[in-house]
Amino acid sequence: MNDRSALIVGVGPGLGAALARRFARGGLAVGVAARRADRLAGLAGETGGRAFACDVTDEAAVGRLFADFGAAYGTPAAVVYNAGAFLRKPLIETDAAEFERCWRICCLGGFLVGRAAAQAMLPEGRGSILFTGATASLRGGAQFAAFAAGKFGLRAVAQSLARELGPQGIHVAHVVIDGQIADATRPGRAPGTRGEDALLDPDAIAEAYWQLHLQPRSAWTQELDVRPWVERF
Repeated sequence: MNDRSALIVGVGPGLGAALARRFARGGLAVGVAARRADRLAGLAGETGGRAFACDVTDEAAVGRLFADFGAAYGTPAAVVYNAGAFLRKPLIETDAAEFERCWRICCLGGFLVGRAAAQAMLPEGRGSILFTGATASLRGGAQFAAFAAGKFGLRAVAQSLARELGPQGIHVAHVVIDGQIADATRPGRAPGTRGEDALLDPDAIAEAYWQLHLQPRSAWTQELDVRPWVERF
């Protein structure tokens, strides 16, 4: 295992990018993956890492991702699954393809990436596998049936993996993001403003993931929920 490498799967300009920067700042060589690798070239250059293309719902593509990452960096010390598909729509107006897309990206992709990470880490007996959840991981809200079904499923995968892999030295954790993440591309929406629309700072969330990765095995967290101070729960 390369103790100094991490793979972040499902990277966009928000939390995914913040995770890449935090793990790189911690001294790890970071691979970032998304459906289109060309969109990650700037981030890969900034963090000194490498961008990979991967459709997380394609079993063969996930296998290639881990093979390519392994050839470049060895077995990752940390893998973060951050891919997701959001849909807010009345259930009676949601078609089967929309529902299936949410499940495939939120849940099936998490299973495929989590399985590949476990297969890579088990021979070493160590590593961290971290999954990004949401408020919808815990409860299904009106107009969120498709999204909640996928996130509920991902949480179940994370719980099962934690129980299987923990005794074998691999830390599996699920992070419930209970609130809206600040979008750095929208002026006036920065986190830290008191009010009903206070948002989660992606850098602060990324710090929580980093600390999960660093936890000693005598006190591992399986599930962590994070929210801004004004969020009702």
